[in-house]
Amino acid sequence: MEALDTQALEQVADYFRALSEPLRLKLLNALRDGPLNVSELTARVGSSQANVSKHLALLTKLGLVTRESRGTSAYYHIGDIRTYQLCDLVCGQIAQRLLEQARGMASFHPD
Repeated sequence: MEALDTQALEQVADYFRALSEPLRLKLLNALRDGPLNVSELTARVGSSQANVSKHLALLTKLGLVTRESRGTSAYYHIGDIRTYQLCDLVCGQIAQRLLEQARGMASFHPD
């Protein structure tokens, strides 16, 4: 990060902002198994088609997903598999923190 200029750091911030929305994380997770169209993604994440399309547009703009036309449908797939490595790292850290909190709560015995 030290070698990045302000413009590059703004792109990094945009990337993390994109990952800060739970629905976008659900969409990325749904794409782990392969390309899906908007209808399939809508069913998997339990949101409206308009909302899914809006979030897919942002993820596509930032290169987190790519869009491929197949006949009359558009299919989305992950743009960079390393996104999952980052998400898995953060999710692992959060899971560890929650486990530690649960252990702390279990050891608390009110008198």
